[in-house]
Amino acid sequence: MNRRILSPILAAAGLLLAVSCGPKEAYDVPISDIRCSDPYILADKPSRTYYMYSSGGGGRVMSRASKDLEHWTEPYVVMEFPETHWAGNRAASWAAEVHRYRGKYYLFTTSHTQETMVSLPGRGDIPHRATQIYVSDSPRGPFKDFTNNTPHTPWDWASLDGTLWIEDGVPYMVFCHEWLQTVDGTMELVRLPDDLGVPTEAPVTLFKASDAPWVGEMLELGEKTNGMDIGGWVTDGPWIFRTQTGRLGMLWSSWGKKRYAIAAAYSESGSVKGPWVQEQEPLFEDNGGHGMLFRTFDGKLKLSMHWVDPADERPSRKPIIRDVDDSGDRLILLPLK
Repeated sequence: MNRRILSPILAAAGLLLAVSCGPKEAYDVPISDIRCSDPYILADKPSRTYYMYSSGGGGRVMSRASKDLEHWTEPYVVMEFPETHWAGNRAASWAAEVHRYRGKYYLFTTSHTQETMVSLPGRGDIPHRATQIYVSDSPRGPFKDFTNNTPHTPWDWASLDGTLWIEDGVPYMVFCHEWLQTVDGTMELVRLPDDLGVPTEAPVTLFKASDAPWVGEMLELGEKTNGMDIGGWVTDGPWIFRTQTGRLGMLWSSWGKKRYAIAAAYSESGSVKGPWVQEQEPLFEDNGGHGMLFRTFDGKLKLSMHWVDPADERPSRKPIIRDVDDSGDRLILLPLK
């Protein structure tokens, strides 16, 4: 073969090899160095990779990847809000979580507008706050709008923290109607279309924050919100699960008698529709919140949540992962090893 023909072929082959075998992803960030709120971990079986999503800003949703839950990549963008996004292209993204459903990946995240939806005496200006679902072929994104820029929660509600639950083949979203608007925050349920599009049915209330005996009222606790003394009871961060005995439970967060806390409620009917009975005491009450559960690739059940260490010189939210036991009728947080 003519060398002048062979050389370009070999050069092209070498370039292709360099691209396909390019630099490997660096898992060099220890989890102890990460600071974030609402850490959601997807254990993605097809890639045998863990992905961490969390709250953020600037019109971007970020993720990290890990193979061992201890060492993570630097954050990378999985979604950017377009100029036409209902909350604006620089909007915050709260409580991002990703679910694999029917071969695709669906991102649930909460945003809010800059404009005021309603001004309430003693409670301030409340924006439109809503959860919307986006879709991608990969847990790494890019996630895209598929509902014509329409949120999945009512436009005249301050809503947040939507999560997915599939029951008898029917998809539902559980989310919070925010206490800033309602005073007594509620946990809401809405049926989703099979394609996870915008609901056509109205949400139904599952329970109120004040139903739980462990929840504290904000004024009584002396907790300020946006620098203001605002009364009420908080609902935050729902996560639905079944124990190994089949009992249906929900993790959720609020301000407890000590600090921020995570507790469980259990459904008497075994259905997400309830009625829901609250546990007397929190699962975790040491200033941690927004918990979710996942199983490792070797079958261990884990709780992921954010936690603030009061001993830090500059206290900030950090992700922590704890072992839990669901072998009985009740979720049990296991002691640190």
